[in-house]
Amino acid sequence: MLPPIARRFVAGESPAAALEHARELNERDVAVILNLLGEHYDDPEPAEADAAAYRQLIDDIADADLDACVSIKPSQLGLDLGEDRFRALLEEVVARGAERDVFVWVDMEDHTTTDATLDAFEDLAREHWSGEGPDGGIGLCVQANLKRTREDVERLADVPGKVRFVKGAYDEPADVAYADKSRVNEAYRELLEYAFDRYDGGIAIGSHDPEMIDYAKELHEERGADFEVQMLMGVREDAQVELAAEGYEVWQYAPYGKKWKSYFWRRIRERKENLTFALRAILGR
Repeated sequence: MLPPIARRFVAGESPAAALEHARELNERDVAVILNLLGEHYDDPEPAEADAAAYRQLIDDIADADLDACVSIKPSQLGLDLGEDRFRALLEEVVARGAERDVFVWVDMEDHTTTDATLDAFEDLAREHWSGEGPDGGIGLCVQANLKRTREDVERLADVPGKVRFVKGAYDEPADVAYADKSRVNEAYRELLEYAFDRYDGGIAIGSHDPEMIDYAKELHEERGADFEVQMLMGVREDAQVELAAEGYEVWQYAPYGKKWKSYFWRRIRERKENLTFALRAILGR
């Protein structure tokens, strides 16, 4: 059972709990990106099981008419077992999403997976989404801390999918990634500038940084391209609701499932205020 202390960051252990979380947030004009926790499988069985779970989740979202979509880690669908297996399972999920008009995001993991993830995304985006409809389709996450990302973003400019811009959370080698926070922020702004110049919408600001969100607002006013804001469950949730009330499209990334422990402790370690929250909950204060 999910303890109360983890409920700030995890939307329950079951699909039913996750869907109820989405329903409650929709009432506050915040949409939800649901992620079934799981990654880095070295056996095909859990990868196939999670792919089936995502197909069912897509059906549940469509049947409930929720403002929600799904997001998947490549290693969850067997990338560690081989690119062919990953592509086959991702194809099944994306095809179901296209059939039921439920959007599918593909998360980006460490730099060793970037090429395989990009290639699969581009092929499936061109096959399953014209970019003309509001629903269905496929999106990809890119990380500003990777030195290669500018070229990747240029490659994606004419691909009919959405792109989520994040700063990057993986501890990458210095030869492939920027380590200095100010340099990562500079790269993030440069990527946004390019996207707002060259992308016809489909821009997702995956950041809790108020400065980056404000910069996206400025670029939107200057250059016209639409964007959405994506934040994690449990982080700046008041800001999520406030942005939605101001008329911005806001999505909350909400993980769920029984494999919540490692995810929960990662959130706690990331930010001092998250640690303070956890300690207060443990101490009952």
